[in-house]
Amino acid sequence: MTQAMKVAIVDDQKDMRQSISQWLALSGFDTETFGSAEDALKALTPDYPGVVISDIKMSGMDGIDLLKRLMSIDSTLPVIMITGHGDVAMAVEAMQIGAFDFLEKPFNPDRMTELTKRAANARRLTLDSRALRRELSDGASFTKRLVGESPVMERLREDILDLAQADGHVLIDGETGTGKTLVAHALHAAGARAGRKFALFSCAAEDEESLPARLFGPSSDNSQQPLVEETRGGTLILEDIETLPYSVQARLLSRLNEESTPARTKIVAICNLQEPGKTCKDVLRPDLFYRLTAMTITLPPLRQRGEDILMLFQQFLERFAEEYGCDAPEVSTQEAAQLLQAPWPGNVRQLMNIAERAVLQSRRGSGTITSLLMLDSEHDAGISVTTEGKPLKEHVEAFERMLIDNTMRRHRGSIANVMEELCLPRRTLNEKMAKYGLQRSDYL
Repeated sequence: MTQAMKVAIVDDQKDMRQSISQWLALSGFDTETFGSAEDALKALTPDYPGVVISDIKMSGMDGIDLLKRLMSIDSTLPVIMITGHGDVAMAVEAMQIGAFDFLEKPFNPDRMTELTKRAANARRLTLDSRALRRELSDGASFTKRLVGESPVMERLREDILDLAQADGHVLIDGETGTGKTLVAHALHAAGARAGRKFALFSCAAEDEESLPARLFGPSSDNSQQPLVEETRGGTLILEDIETLPYSVQARLLSRLNEESTPARTKIVAICNLQEPGKTCKDVLRPDLFYRLTAMTITLPPLRQRGEDILMLFQQFLERFAEEYGCDAPEVSTQEAAQLLQAPWPGNVRQLMNIAERAVLQSRRGSGTITSLLMLDSEHDAGISVTTEGKPLKEHVEAFERMLIDNTMRRHRGSIANVMEELCLPRRTLNEKMAKYGLQRSDYL
């Protein structure tokens, strides 16, 4: 369950801040109140997990000075200012300083809730982007998010870091379930635009009439800024780009041609077209296609990732075992071979689903991974256990790595216990761990 977003309410009038707090708490927010700007500044850190609502006119430090201080602490922190009737000049000044928006007294509580939800969503995206950027800057954390040691995954990580630094638009394609949205987030988080405006939008989620207004405006809901404006200078991720009507494609192209380089929006387009024999090039206007494909990333299907399959599957088993409060099931030699040979039309998403079902049925004490693979197979006969198409040596090494990894995890890095269970001398175990890139420190 997503944790409730915090809302810091700053007002020197006790009745007002309590009233706002009670209303937003009913709307699902985790509220905290401050009677002065000085008190609020003690709690509002650069990574504050929420948004701020502040009155402008307060005794001591007023709302404008508070806003200036908050913008110096974290320029992306959404701050909603409450202004008195007729304080147009103050509202304009607040917006110029960096306020997310303002509410004029007396304000409609529903309007306040809607505005707070938009601010909270923007904050969540910013914090997610920062967290992902920190992971991307750390090799170990990067691997946790984009798991894999296969050559295709090594190239993918290099491509992400290279294209993230470039200013051009990017098209991401690949089979369903390969992690295209994660890569799109990584492109934003690892680049120079990290921390700037960021939005993820599914082109298939809107009907043809409302789609242009949501992207370009004007919107019938004046409180909702069009996405091309909301992400100016930042990144706009467009999922399902292949569903854009030709008329909207033309407007998008026109918008991209109009923007100047310093303040332009970087488009990361995700193509989810899965029709046999068709590519994104077949459904996009040629001029828009070539504008978006100056840089392209094609995600590798799971079946091309070799022993990454076993590494991923083991991680999913452990994650779901922890979630459901049980032990992760052991993977037999036969099951490991089946996992490596499966066609995986649903890619990583399908692998994750099977891992979760394996944990659930193991908790009940019934079923096998083989039975789950057979259920998912397109053929009644199930998935072949042969090594056709891949050298036997690769299967043996993949299973050997998984077995050592599992045993090291279970014994929390105790070399003596692993040697005893696997009947291996220390030198042999050390050599195999070095060969597979396994380090004892990772299991302690």
